Amino acid sequence: MELKDTYDIPVPVETVWAALNDTEILAATIPGCQELTRDSDTALSAKVKLKIGPVSALFSGNVTLSDLQPPHAYTISGKGSGGVAGGATGSAKVTLSPIDDGAGTRLSYDVTAAVTGKIAQLGARLIDSTSKKLAGQFFAAFAKHFEAESQDESSIT
Repeated sequence: MELKDTYDIPVPVETVWAALNDTEILAATIPGCQELTRDSDTALSAKVKLKIGPVSALFSGNVTLSDLQPPHAYTISGKGSGGVAGGATGSAKVTLSPIDDGAGTRLSYDVTAAVTGKIAQLGARLIDSTSKKLAGQFFAAFAKHFEAESQDESSIT
């Protein structure tokens, strides 16, 4: 499975980079995330509860960050298991570039993933549509984080 998209976020690259590396923000914005732990500067572990079609499972996984080019890019590689539901492996190249004279950020990602077990039996179309839906939910929540943050800052002044 391959998935590519871009999102424009109305804050500078450095702010988006910091948020992409903040476990509290990520845990709050990843759909179904129940736990996200930073194991080292480049390793995370997570527990995420997901429903894909008729299959619902708690997935445990590990993620490694590589090819770090702060604050513009990194590669996320991971492997997760949902027990009898199956598992997934994949990687995503994430890039951040300034837009609007540096006031905003264009986040682009390119994901390659493979699934196994019961999940794989559901069919590529269901997996692709669910993956796109989950990515959309993540980025909507991630962008909303910045809206809430800017409202909090404006209420202080």
